[in-house]
Amino acid sequence: MSNFEVDKHKRIYEILSVVKLSSLLFSSIAFLKSYFNNNKSMVESIQSYYSYLSYVILVMVLSLIYIIWIFATVKKNNLKYNMHIQVVENIVFITIFCAAILISGGYESSYKFLFLFIIITTTIQAGMKQGLVVAVISSVIILTIDIVGIQGVEVNKYFEDDLILAGVFILTAWPLGFYVKMESEHIKELQRLVNQDGLTGVYNHRFFHDVLREKVTSYEKENMPISMIFIDIDYFKHYNDLYGHQKGDVVLKGIGTILKNSVKEDDIVARYGGEEFSIILPNTLEKDAISIAESIRRKIEKTYFEGEENQPNGKITVSMGVSIYPDKAKSDVELIKSADDALYRAKFFNKNRVECYTSILDELKNDIEERHIDLVTSIKTLISVINAKDRYTYGHVERVVIYSKMLANKLGLDEEDKKKLIYGAYMHDIGKINIPKEVLNKRMALTSEEWEMLKGHPLNGVEIIKPVESLKDISPLILHHHERYDGKGYPSNLKGEQIPFLARVLTVVDSFDAMTSNRPYNKRKTYDEAIDELKRCSGTQFDPVITRAFIDVILENNCNVGYEPSLDLKSS
Repeated sequence: MSNFEVDKHKRIYEILSVVKLSSLLFSSIAFLKSYFNNNKSMVESIQSYYSYLSYVILVMVLSLIYIIWIFATVKKNNLKYNMHIQVVENIVFITIFCAAILISGGYESSYKFLFLFIIITTTIQAGMKQGLVVAVISSVIILTIDIVGIQGVEVNKYFEDDLILAGVFILTAWPLGFYVKMESEHIKELQRLVNQDGLTGVYNHRFFHDVLREKVTSYEKENMPISMIFIDIDYFKHYNDLYGHQKGDVVLKGIGTILKNSVKEDDIVARYGGEEFSIILPNTLEKDAISIAESIRRKIEKTYFEGEENQPNGKITVSMGVSIYPDKAKSDVELIKSADDALYRAKFFNKNRVECYTSILDELKNDIEERHIDLVTSIKTLISVINAKDRYTYGHVERVVIYSKMLANKLGLDEEDKKKLIYGAYMHDIGKINIPKEVLNKRMALTSEEWEMLKGHPLNGVEIIKPVESLKDISPLILHHHERYDGKGYPSNLKGEQIPFLARVLTVVDSFDAMTSNRPYNKRKTYDEAIDELKRCSGTQFDPVITRAFIDVILENNCNVGYEPSLDLKSS
């Protein structure tokens, strides 16, 4: 519930609290008036033990009633209002009013109007139905008092008068209930318009973030899981280019409908942006989220969309990434990032698939000594800090790791070298932790001093991992991933095969991702443009054999249509 709604409910209950307090004060007047009328000499009677005791009991009863009312009101102000409490509250108030009427003259009492207080508050709190129930009960009570109190008369004047009062009770609950209902429906419609994506009918980007923050905060206390699915339509730009945005909108609507019909009522389906959708699955395990995602993927694949036969894979399909809080993410931002990373992997591997987020850190923990676990965990934190500082390299580490795994298989590396390459890819930029954010994100050319600072990050990275003995084999990759094949790189100006083989591999992969990512100093290249650049620099900046193998990997995995992570994520 939004802060606005919380504030609105609190204000309503504050007003109702005043009304209820007023009703208690009116009823207490009836009690006290009757008490004093029956005790002509208060100075004498107050000295009587029993009279004094009865007065104390009366005060205690009223105080108890007041405490019950306060308890119910506090519950409502905390928005955990319970219908059972409201029923008990109504019974208590009706009982008090009945006692006040009986003690102040019964059918002759002028305090029958007290029931209006509980009728009004109940109608506002619970709606017309509950208000009418209380109004009918109140009417029956006052009419019964008239019938029982006056018998054997031809015309019961009090009954006739109270029939009018009963009508007032009903007419108070009925129109007021209609107004409350209309106001509630109006507010819900406004909320729907504010929270809904106008095109697809699912929730919008803003509502998605609001709900996710709220869920993570509440589920953190209850230690419950939240799964997330990120969905991206494959080759959607290609479809829009062929048929125009109006046809593309039809596809977006259709997929939005499929998503809404594929999840539970409590799940949140949102349009994250462009052709991207997201689903929040509260209290859902990762394996169940994967099953839901796979079911949605199959439904979309089997659904016919006009013109889909001209898509590169002959169908309208989606790629999906899955992650879970708190197992793989410790905050709402990390959950989004990890799901988006999984989505990137799905887009990379030929699309139309579901990928689950996996962390390189988990693999690292299996290969290092237990006493170094905390250090490696700290290294992961440092990498997260670097990603936060350098928004232009969002997801860079994860993408370089994916490329490295694929290239390692292409080159036929043994398991030991494959692990070295992957871990080196994960940590290759860790030395940037010492570089100011202003330098990392600078749009203009770096000064000589700033450039020397940036060139120092390989040495800084080696120093950071030096305490972890198990990671010493990846130091050469971190140190030399900016060397050039022609000897014009840094920090050691190594040339050709002087550069460690795995460092040469990492150089190609790292440079390709840098070219195909938005950077402050250059516009991102398409995959085709980046491949042309690799070819042009083969033999000068890059090892020609490794370059050829990597180009084959890109082409074999159908990566010519690139995927760019969400702009909103990159700026977060």
